[in-house]
Amino acid sequence: MGAQTVKLGHVEPLPPLFRRIADELRAKIRSGELAPNAQLPTQAELMRQYDVSDGVIKAVMRTLASEGLIQARRGAGTFVKARPTRQRLPRSWWRPARGGSPFLQDMAAHGMHGSWAFDSETVQASPEIRDRLGLDEPDSELPDVMRTAYTFMADDEPVQLATSYEPWALTKGEPIAYPEAGPHAGQGVVERMAVIGITVTHWSEVVSARPASTVEAQALKIGAGALVLTIERTYFAETRPVETADIAIPVDRYEIVYGAPVREASGE
Repeated sequence: MGAQTVKLGHVEPLPPLFRRIADELRAKIRSGELAPNAQLPTQAELMRQYDVSDGVIKAVMRTLASEGLIQARRGAGTFVKARPTRQRLPRSWWRPARGGSPFLQDMAAHGMHGSWAFDSETVQASPEIRDRLGLDEPDSELPDVMRTAYTFMADDEPVQLATSYEPWALTKGEPIAYPEAGPHAGQGVVERMAVIGITVTHWSEVVSARPASTVEAQALKIGAGALVLTIERTYFAETRPVETADIAIPVDRYEIVYGAPVREASGE
């Protein structure tokens, strides 16, 4: 019978052994006892220290690596991963001077070089995106949104992923139909919509966090399962949604900063 603990008459199995070892090593890394770039004991040493099999230690190493805490270096061993300095990613609605890419403006304001890669195509929106854009149910398999997937970079390092959706009925045949092509390529949603006579009045953002998917982890160069901040953003022209996007930002590298001016009420 496996080891158990008894607490106030309730019997609870102990957590798996590999998890207990992972918790101990994780605590040492986060407390600084195992400093960034410090080498971990070898697999054989850990097996002797904890009196466990190589399978248990391999499970521990996989767990810590997936959390972005350690990394193996070929021919050298396993080391505590250096923790990068967290940088601020500003997210601003108001700017004193618009024009051009909001992302490039924000990066330049913080002394960083911004760039991005993208891929645009027309697709049929998922039920969630359809709901966010207020689209009717499809009566055919024809595409009804322009989807653009972005990888944004600061100083050539990926800082965020974004997938943008715009109603195809709104932009089809217009010079802004493809966000990254034509005379208005690279401009923000506000400026592009103004070209076709639509005034964007406000936006909303819902911020949450979750483990990165495998695809996101590879694109952002983070450990599988590492946490990302997620932002669900929608631009509106009064009550009409004109664009919505899903954004993912690595938690351990960046923090998002919001700011806007406070308008003075007249007569007060």
